Amino acid sequence: MLPDLDPVVVHHVVNTLGWRDLRPLQRAAIAPVQGGLDALLLAPTAGGKTEAALFPLLSRMAAHQWTGTSVLYLAPLKALLNNLAPRLEQYAGWLGRRVALWHGDVGASRRRAVLFERPDILLTTPESLEAMLVSANVDHRQFFAGLQAVIVDEVHAFAGDDRGWHLLAVLERLTRVAGRPLQRIGLSATVGNPDHLLTWLQGSGAGSRPAQVVAPEVVHIAGGAPAGEIELDYVGSLTNAAAVIAALHPGEKRLVFCESRQTVEELGQLLRGQGVTTFLSHASLSVDERRRAEQAFGESRDCVIVSTSTLELGIDVGDLDRVIQIDAPATVASFLQRLGRTGRRPGSSRNCLFLTLGGQPLVEAAALLLLWSRGWVEPVTAPPEPRHIVAQQVLALCLQEHRIGAETWIQAWNELPPFEKNARPIVRHLVEHGYLEQDEGMLFIGPTAEERFGRRHFMEMTAVFTGPPEFTVLLGRSELGRIDPSLLTEEVRGERRLLLSGRSWRVTYIDWRRRRCFVEPADDGGRARWTGTGWAYRSHEITRAMREVLLGAEPPVTLTRRAVTRLAREREEKLHLVHPGGTVIVREGSGDLRWWTWAGFRTNATLTATLGEVVDPVERFDGNSIRLREDVTPATWRALTADAATRLCLPEVNDKALDGLKFGAALPKRLAAATLAARLADLEGAAVVLDEPVRFVIV
Repeated sequence: MLPDLDPVVVHHVVNTLGWRDLRPLQRAAIAPVQGGLDALLLAPTAGGKTEAALFPLLSRMAAHQWTGTSVLYLAPLKALLNNLAPRLEQYAGWLGRRVALWHGDVGASRRRAVLFERPDILLTTPESLEAMLVSANVDHRQFFAGLQAVIVDEVHAFAGDDRGWHLLAVLERLTRVAGRPLQRIGLSATVGNPDHLLTWLQGSGAGSRPAQVVAPEVVHIAGGAPAGEIELDYVGSLTNAAAVIAALHPGEKRLVFCESRQTVEELGQLLRGQGVTTFLSHASLSVDERRRAEQAFGESRDCVIVSTSTLELGIDVGDLDRVIQIDAPATVASFLQRLGRTGRRPGSSRNCLFLTLGGQPLVEAAALLLLWSRGWVEPVTAPPEPRHIVAQQVLALCLQEHRIGAETWIQAWNELPPFEKNARPIVRHLVEHGYLEQDEGMLFIGPTAEERFGRRHFMEMTAVFTGPPEFTVLLGRSELGRIDPSLLTEEVRGERRLLLSGRSWRVTYIDWRRRRCFVEPADDGGRARWTGTGWAYRSHEITRAMREVLLGAEPPVTLTRRAVTRLAREREEKLHLVHPGGTVIVREGSGDLRWWTWAGFRTNATLTATLGEVVDPVERFDGNSIRLREDVTPATWRALTADAATRLCLPEVNDKALDGLKFGAALPKRLAAATLAARLADLEGAAVVLDEPVRFVIV
């Protein structure tokens, strides 16, 4: 028997979808969601989370006769929303309700139709939602007057970075626009701290609104490997990886994840050279290119799609047989998302083949799988001290309301830290430097904000990230994607050739003013490159697990003979750099002295800032080790580090790093630097390392 949903919903679940029953998560979510509770719905990828939220919300919508736009469905990717729209339209249509999309790729005529006849459910991103709030063309108070609930899909993808702070702030402003608390429902894959994530999602309502984590299918593994056919291989090069992929699993549909856009492009070209039907997906390909690739892949059988993390989230790419991972993702959570793309067919199992290109990536992959086998997943935590998002939100509120009270603006976020009285120094700075103007107790947009962020109706104001400048690549009038400008400025002999969409192109013309280049097909010789954005440092936990692997620990997965041989070589070469009883300081050759902490980049950045007396002032640290001054001896080490745990310092931040902090220019320089320093620090990890014994080794 199906649970007590609206009879029309039950009828269509049974007769239209042909379901005999609901999944455990979908059953368990009915009572809290229909009861109006805030909720976090946890399940593996393809676990039916969307239906778990939507079926009871549709039932509630019908029971209480909600009118107008009453439900928002937020997701981190436009492609995910596009993929979900037909399914949600079907479900809403059972009750005579309508669904609409609103994001940057939706044309003006469709937007006007949405405004004219408001849908019951609006699918959008937080950035597009804020664009609606600040737009002169949207009467946001009328449009959101009937809003009752918000679903946040892939909520863990928001919470771990500044998009999460932006999301929370926009939801608080929306609560005031609607004039009522909004039910908040988060959908997530497995995370290490679900209760904390739900509290975070509740924002200012935490502690005052009832809330529940719903996770009947998520089981914490205390020992032994979770289910999944996992194989770890060492292939040594991308060319070899392409040969392995081409030879394995013919006739099956394979999804290959890479850790950079450049690797995606190079592997795609190599696979096509092997005669493999290959499609590509990454953020610098045009929307049309990605959509064509994903659609063709979904309809094909014997083929491969090579992707960055763009296909990690819940976009449907059809009936997938295999996942292949080049090297290792940065987190266990990311691996779980990718593993969850497989095993959806009855009788099939979840699987992943790791193809590592070097010794270090092999150790990293083994360490990640070791943590996975123990049931460990990273906790999702919001980055600390988002002062630049506070500055952005104050400016956006001024655009939304035109004028805000110089003393009453803090009410807009319902006293949610840090968007409250502690933000007053930031507002003073905005006024003093012309980002805001003040007159008769009111604040409004000033000339500096107009100059920095006012282009295209303040479009830059709604995006919280700064992307590197890229050139658009055009084949005739068709956009192929975007490339790093260095490929157009570096000196080359002969034709300038690019690699994009897995194909080589000859550059025929460069429009420097409009940042465009025109291309024609070429046989080969193309090159791909993009400037990396953001920090993808290995965590303290994964780096510590790497030390365990070098000391002999192995994950309970299948290791190929090549992987076993190369892992043995890595252990032999690094035998003197690891010790089970603590860290080691190694002097190699005539003078190079390095402290092998195996503690991760953020921990080592904190230790480097704290131990300035012993750290080399030029070449300093990476995630595995810290270079020390050549004259450090065991005696001076003990003397200079004895009290280090009591005086931990935040890492230093250079001026160039501040350029990557969008809206950082709207902060006092010291506050912008303090924000980055707090995010680069790992005080807890540093304290753990300083508490461990240290051994001096001479090689």
